[in-house]
Amino acid sequence: MVKSAQKSIEDYLKAVYSLQQNGNKVSTSEISQTLNVAPASVTEMLKKLSEKRYIEYSPYHGTTLTSSGLTIAEKTTRKHRLLERFLHDMLKIDKVQVHSQACEMEHALSDEAEESLCRLLKHPDKCPDDDKIIPACTLPFSNCEECVEMHSKGLEQVGKRQQNLVSICNLKAGTSAKVSFIRGEHRVLQRLLDMGLTPGTPIKVERAAPMKGPVEVCVRGSKVALGQDIAANVFVENTGKMKI
Repeated sequence: MVKSAQKSIEDYLKAVYSLQQNGNKVSTSEISQTLNVAPASVTEMLKKLSEKRYIEYSPYHGTTLTSSGLTIAEKTTRKHRLLERFLHDMLKIDKVQVHSQACEMEHALSDEAEESLCRLLKHPDKCPDDDKIIPACTLPFSNCEECVEMHSKGLEQVGKRQQNLVSICNLKAGTSAKVSFIRGEHRVLQRLLDMGLTPGTPIKVERAAPMKGPVEVCVRGSKVALGQDIAANVFVENTGKMKI
């Protein structure tokens, strides 16, 4: 069983992660409402997380994740959303129930099981209940085909990616970045390669994604419009200075 202290840390960091997607600092009241925990208890926990350097916390000014906090939050969120897909797609559990069940299971799911679950589900991009993007894995590959190929040879020695990644769907207009990882099977990879979007390619977001609309990016001097189904699978390194 996962120790309750670690579970609580992961729950709080995941909550901050989900609330700060618009780039704003997260208030104590927002966390309190999300976790259904008394504000005084939230304040106490935020102080502990700040001491561990998982967050930057200032009373009355809000909370943001540090790089190490973001790593844990993304990993926990990724496991949660993969489990939601598994429970809904494979076990046919109703969407109303998958969230609470995934919340209980995410803390006990090992990294190895998470990686296998992703391959089993064929690298899904969004969770089933609200179409939120599943964070990228931490394996040091530029695409999922490399993962599948290396899995047959053994992943024990490949290590982990050091940088946090962010989908271009979550970037604001004016953000410049470099493509780091492309998720999906061969057809997704090939479609993006045909557009000039390859790992290592510099891009600039010309128009951020409106609700359900395309993301417009400048690639190699040309503007390209990417639908949400494709843009959700293109990741860049999160430098912490990006417009998210």
